[in-house]
Amino acid sequence: MAQHIDVDELAAALRVTVGVLIRRVRQEPIEGEPTLTETSALSRLDRGGPTTTTALAKLEQISPQSMGATLAALEARGLVERRPDPGDGRQSIVSATARGKQMLRARRSARDERMGHALAAGFTRAELEQLAAAVPLIERLAESI
Repeated sequence: MAQHIDVDELAAALRVTVGVLIRRVRQEPIEGEPTLTETSALSRLDRGGPTTTTALAKLEQISPQSMGATLAALEARGLVERRPDPGDGRQSIVSATARGKQMLRARRSARDERMGHALAAGFTRAELEQLAAAVPLIERLAESI
């Protein structure tokens, strides 16, 4: 007889486990790297393209003043740039620089490499195949939420 799966328990287990995985991947900052808030803002600019400080603050759910400080720190390191907003001279448009995008790629590659080493060192071939088979399912779950 097939075992009943409690979808609420499964949802909770997935949320906790995926949350732990994400925190572990993010927890080891590399010296000189942007903070989590700075990285989040830079990533959003990389994915979503140029925008205003106010719009970015709203997306990141922080105050425009906090976002202004975050962007000032990123700008001082050459990771973002500001240009006058052609539609409203009182505002500026912020975008990720080539250096900022390269930093994000390097950071992602370093995290992927760390995870790859953990997978290679701690999992059997059968376990790796199970994880590989789960990836499309987790992706489909993420898209359906």
